[in-house]
Amino acid sequence: MNHPAFKQTEHRPWPLPAAKWVGSQVWADLLFVHWEVDKDWLREKVPPQLELDLFDNKAWIGIVPFDMKRVARRGFPSPSWLCDFPEINVRTYVRFGNKPGVWFFSLDVPNPFAVWVARTFYHLPYYKADIRIRKQDQAYHYCHSRNDLQFEATYQPLEKANIHKESFEWWATERYCLYTQNKKGTLYRAQIHHPQWPLEKAQLTIHRNTLLKGIPVESQNPTALFSKQIDVVIYPMERLSSLPEGQTQP
Repeated sequence: MNHPAFKQTEHRPWPLPAAKWVGSQVWADLLFVHWEVDKDWLREKVPPQLELDLFDNKAWIGIVPFDMKRVARRGFPSPSWLCDFPEINVRTYVRFGNKPGVWFFSLDVPNPFAVWVARTFYHLPYYKADIRIRKQDQAYHYCHSRNDLQFEATYQPLEKANIHKESFEWWATERYCLYTQNKKGTLYRAQIHHPQWPLEKAQLTIHRNTLLKGIPVESQNPTALFSKQIDVVIYPMERLSSLPEGQTQP
């Protein structure tokens, strides 16, 4: 329990897992930005075993660009040339039983080894992409490109975000597991732990965004959020269920 991720645990929505954590990461210079998305469309894209998790009876999809650092298995070194790289993901919110979590549509990184590991062992839809982050004063310029999918934005922190447990900001960020599914339709959950998010309101200018191409998004949530850095540990994958006979993945 001496990992810095455990400096705070009382904020968790459920107790720490009994299993030992198996990996760690640091997420830095992170942005949360969200759009409302059509619920019927989303229901067709998420495995039937998962319940859509809604806020104010609305479904949401998020784009989260950040800098991933010190990605490592427990007890192994994390050389920067291999374990530090930027990432951007497209995600929505689901639950299985009493555990709300995240479902990813895509996770893009420039590191082909990370793509192979995540696809092979976590069944996550990782893709290799060109990503560059440039910092100038307090502003971050994020530039992503994968074929015709692009996201380019400039963002910077403004002031501390005073959020509460009933707020959209808490609902969208304080999540302690992800869900994924293999090619056979078996559903898995990976739990994580980190301190409560140190969130700031962000000034955001999106210069280009085709990452949501083909997704029926509606209005953008007015609050963009920034977090400078957070320590994370990851627990082993848990097998949950398979698709009922005769059903296929969305």
